[in-house]
Amino acid sequence: MNIKKIRIHMLSMPLKKPFVTHLQKVEHREGMIIEVEDREGVVGLGEAVAFSTPWYTEETVKTCRHMLKDVLIPLLERHPVSRPEELRKLFDTVRGNAMAKASLEMAVWDLYARQKEKPLWSLIGGTRENILAGAVVGTASVESMIAQSQELIDEGYERIKIKISKASDIKVIRALRTEFPDLQLLADANSAYTLKDAEHLRKLDKFRLEMIEQPLGVDDLVEHSILQKELRTPICLDESIVTPHDMKSAVLLGSCGVVNIKLGRVGGYNSALEIYHLCREHGINMWCGGMIEFGVSRAHNISLSTLEGFSKPGDISSSSKYWDEDIIDEPIVVEKGKVKRFNRPGIGVELNEKRLKEVCAFSEEYLI
Repeated sequence: MNIKKIRIHMLSMPLKKPFVTHLQKVEHREGMIIEVEDREGVVGLGEAVAFSTPWYTEETVKTCRHMLKDVLIPLLERHPVSRPEELRKLFDTVRGNAMAKASLEMAVWDLYARQKEKPLWSLIGGTRENILAGAVVGTASVESMIAQSQELIDEGYERIKIKISKASDIKVIRALRTEFPDLQLLADANSAYTLKDAEHLRKLDKFRLEMIEQPLGVDDLVEHSILQKELRTPICLDESIVTPHDMKSAVLLGSCGVVNIKLGRVGGYNSALEIYHLCREHGINMWCGGMIEFGVSRAHNISLSTLEGFSKPGDISSSSKYWDEDIIDEPIVVEKGKVKRFNRPGIGVELNEKRLKEVCAFSEEYLI
């Protein structure tokens, strides 16, 4: 692929409104944008979606930077690739660090698609022209969550995900279901429960939730399989699915009915596509989750979501939901609950250099 140089941009950008869960309150989003440039000057874009602290996974912005500059970029320099699929075997020599791997792998996939002058979605087998979009409402008062939900519905979102915990789940869900009886409603627990809460979680069945996401431990598959047999509501696995092997185990155990696929969490497209095909083979529904990302990662999410198996609306909200101004040249816009795919080469967007400079703490460049 004739890669010449790799640039890392360290960013920090304030959210329009704080994003709150029972685990963390996010007011400023730190992150990294990766540029991979070939010898003809063509540039592919990736994004590291880890947070500043290890509340979602063990990775952070700082650990991703370390892994990129000290391990992954030197590894790519020593072992050049001709196709992005070759990164799977190369990166398997490094344990864990899925988000760091994904950021570089995403950029290489984008570069490859731009070199071929084709949209990235077409190279991975996508067909959908319009992507089903959902949005997330963070933990707040019931009145505030109703107000936020109404704003999102007015903007055209057809599915809303709410963050829940045992302290207020029934109260919140009952109020939202009463206010919006036909809304596609998904509850995300972020591992707030244990198997001892099975009887309590059964009470949520009556509210016709689309799914309950990651109710138990972040690394658990066995107890989720036990809980799924107790519930009518489908369980969606998020943090528990990091590798294709995790997905195979979840299938064998019957741990879920739905999977949330995040490129960052699973290490990029190569792993995500293997998980995707496993889900298709075994009739498991999929959707693409979000990480309060900048526009580069959202554009990658759109490419992934063009695959036919993504039957549930994903966390692909408008750029304006989180940012006064995004870092890409064409903001992502949800209209009537859908986002149009980009048809330009690669992920279909470029960096907004002016905005990037405003929110960039520093940049680094590595010659290959």
